[in-house]
Amino acid sequence: MQFFKKIKPVTKSPPRVNLFEMIWSWIGAFLGIAAVAYIHFNLFLEADMVMIIGSFGASAVLVYGAIRSPLAQPRNFVGGHVISAFVGVTVFKLFSDQMWLAASIAVATAIFVMHATKTLHPPGGATALIAIIGSEQIHSLGYMYVILPAGAGSMIMLIIALFINNIPKSRRYPEYWI
Repeated sequence: MQFFKKIKPVTKSPPRVNLFEMIWSWIGAFLGIAAVAYIHFNLFLEADMVMIIGSFGASAVLVYGAIRSPLAQPRNFVGGHVISAFVGVTVFKLFSDQMWLAASIAVATAIFVMHATKTLHPPGGATALIAIIGSEQIHSLGYMYVILPAGAGSMIMLIIALFINNIPKSRRYPEYWI
């Protein structure tokens, strides 16, 4: 019975953000994803390189739409992707013959290491998982996946977040760096 008491809500859902915040979140997400997607589709595609990964979509929600969240701060954003990419590639190299196990170990270990390094960023779990379940193009990158797309892509999105999120007087990003 104690379990059911724990899942009972204790507060109400937060209010909707105002239209101004919605518009700035849209602008930031559009520009951030546009930058990494443009590089991917116009500069890297023929070189068989990758610049954009699915977890960047979830990161865009945080760094452009929830800019005050601790999970959206630069240390968490970039560090979470880089650490999780490293974990994912390492686990893939060790357990690629057991993909179900590799996927489980990669995500769980990425969460553990992000906690340990104070870089928790939920999309990092997806970055680790993509290293396991991604295409042959992703797998062929090996540890380059840590640098490109995880590191460079998150840095590009961070630079755009620093610019876009600080244009309006009512928005300020980041809350902290380290």
